[in-house]
Amino acid sequence: MKNVLWFLIGVIGGFVAAHFMNKDPRGHDLLADVDARITEFTAILGDAYRDQEARLVEPREN
Repeated sequence: MKNVLWFLIGVIGGFVAAHFMNKDPRGHDLLADVDARITEFTAILGDAYRDQEARLVEPREN
């Protein structure tokens, strides 16, 4: 239970820090850059997943 409490404090602290960072123009730019990188990464993972899924669904020719 103690670990869960520390985890929640960390998550809440992270949100508070991100909120204050977002108010500063430099922090806003930094967070926008991080968001763009995460979006690019998840798009790459999604494309790879769909490619693999398509390979598994296609009928095999022997």
